[in-house]
Amino acid sequence: MSKIYVTSDLHFCHNKEFLYEPRGFKNIYEHDKTIVNNWNQKVDDDDLVIVLGDIMLKNNESGCYYFNQLKGNKIIILGNHDTDARQEFYPNLRGVLSIKYADMFKYGGYNFFLSHYPSITSEHTYTKPLSHRIINLCGHTHIADKFADWDKGYIYHCELDAHNNYPIDIEDIIRDLEEKVNE
Repeated sequence: MSKIYVTSDLHFCHNKEFLYEPRGFKNIYEHDKTIVNNWNQKVDDDDLVIVLGDIMLKNNESGCYYFNQLKGNKIIILGNHDTDARQEFYPNLRGVLSIKYADMFKYGGYNFFLSHYPSITSEHTYTKPLSHRIINLCGHTHIADKFADWDKGYIYHCELDAHNNYPIDIEDIIRDLEEKVNE
């Protein structure tokens, strides 16, 4: 059975120390190769990966090269670095099924709002079970804490920084969320 993964902020070719050093890399080349390797260790060709924005920066040709090495089918949710020029490349990249600015996604009875930016969707005063809330899956902030914005609402960070440079399985996201709600 195929799996569903979520990730954000690949930032292929973004040759800035503030990006790759906190992720544990000495340079952008090591970063990009490791991101591809980590992805392909987890993801199979028939899996679905939801990419919550910021695929590449600077060198579009090399960014496309790295993205085309990634296994799986992809839904792209656009981020702040996904410019109009880059968006022209995206439909022709390997496994891209759709490209949107934001979207709703239902899985296993859970409702997810997919966006690049953290978004308040349900407040903590809402008393119904987690499966009746709308949970924001996001990236953008490059923080290691997947619950960094939890004090604002049901927001779960999916950027590589929060998941040891790997995409995260949606089942693991649900487990994390249920554990957090039941603390």
